[in-house]
Amino acid sequence: MCLALVLVVASVSALNLALPDLAVSLGADNTALTWIADAYTVALAALVLPLGAIGDRLGRRSVLIAGCLVFGVSSSLAAQAGSPTTLIICRIAMGVGAAMIMPGTLSTITATFPADQRSRGVATWSGFAAAGAILGMLAAGGLLERWGWESIFYASAGVAVVAAVAAAILAPNTKDSDPAPFDTAGSVFTAVGIGTLVFAIIEGSDQGWTSVTVLATAVVCVIAFAAYAVHGLRAEHPLLDPHLFALHGFRAGTITVVTQFMAIFGFFFVGLQFLQLILDYSPLISAVALIPVAVVVLPTSQITPRLVDALGLKIVMTVGLLLIAAALVWVSRLTVSSTYPVFLVGLVLAGLGVGLTGATGTAAIVGALSSGQQGVASAVNDTTREVGSALGIAIMGSVFSARYADGLPDLSRLPESAATAVRDSAAGGLAAAGRLGSAGSQLADAVRHAFIDGLSWAMLSVAIVLFIAAAGCLVRAPGRAQPTAIGDGQDNT
Repeated sequence: MCLALVLVVASVSALNLALPDLAVSLGADNTALTWIADAYTVALAALVLPLGAIGDRLGRRSVLIAGCLVFGVSSSLAAQAGSPTTLIICRIAMGVGAAMIMPGTLSTITATFPADQRSRGVATWSGFAAAGAILGMLAAGGLLERWGWESIFYASAGVAVVAAVAAAILAPNTKDSDPAPFDTAGSVFTAVGIGTLVFAIIEGSDQGWTSVTVLATAVVCVIAFAAYAVHGLRAEHPLLDPHLFALHGFRAGTITVVTQFMAIFGFFFVGLQFLQLILDYSPLISAVALIPVAVVVLPTSQITPRLVDALGLKIVMTVGLLLIAAALVWVSRLTVSSTYPVFLVGLVLAGLGVGLTGATGTAAIVGALSSGQQGVASAVNDTTREVGSALGIAIMGSVFSARYADGLPDLSRLPESAATAVRDSAAGGLAAAGRLGSAGSQLADAVRHAFIDGLSWAMLSVAIVLFIAAAGCLVRAPGRAQPTAIGDGQDNT
């Protein structure tokens, strides 16, 4: 299950290392790069909840194996993409496969492990969920040292096959013994709501927040979420019962996981470009430079259950969120002359915060549902993670793009092709400056300063969200976590 999980999570982060290459080889601008990174995550976030419920009915292992096959075929096709649009479509298809895979990973663990070992299993799963991003980037960095960005997709397809075989041999095919009728309307409302939310954020930065397309999408988003709430409150067997959010522990866990992943994957999206474009690291060295996050996350997630026993859920959650926020604020202060040791401080702070928030947020969510509903519990947890990842990439990518464009100097004296490359992306701008010879050094400096300005504002935008979430957890999160099944008339306060 952890192998399949790492495949899904790694595919969110690994492509970030190839963004500079994609900008140059496919001519992708900043908005296209954001979509290439986020199309996969949006599809995963939008579909993981209904596909988790399908896994509860048909068998979690069966759906997981089918998802591996969809993922592998889509990844192979992505390696052959010749344009940003084609690659985005393939990434969406990969996201569909990932949404079939991910719910079964946690729900198989929680449904199979004895009660006295379940918290340890969840903590291990959470550690691999966080570390998987780093593992994926390390693998991608090694591939990019020798081959092109296509190699990332071929390797992912191979791992998908291995994960399918491993699941078929080693995993039990657990399912809900008494499944409720499938909630088609709820599935449509949540998928449309999540998809349109991310679309509005990304395109709002590109087309303008008052454009007809963005405003229409925002309206559809609001209607979809409102329809989901009304339907969920009235339906006898909703996909995700809105009453769950009345549970303080479930609500706090959801907010914690969303904001945690919003920060970490937004951080990877922009931070990896800092390592490659400002520090001039190769893809592999950039990935190695992020290892301290995994080194800190895994042991921290393992000791988190003991910290919760000693200090309480509220304190551990709040401290974790504050540490991640502090990491983003620290990184926002980087300059074009900053060195890796300065960047490393932010990595260590982020690793500590992720280790604390990942395990506590997940435990709070899965503890709110009965053992027979662990497919949905897992899918809720996965949905919050992927929604957070999608929002983080969308928000940081959009803020970064806007501030980068505003920070550029007058480009009217440049050849039109060079000016377009500079406007499209920092990677394209530095490549264009390199072709101008000695005259390009001033342009390269301007591009780097514009990049840093975009990075700083992107980090601060999400740091504000984390500070607000931390304050909310401090006030409203339960002091102690007590597993509560929906419908038992209790609150886990």
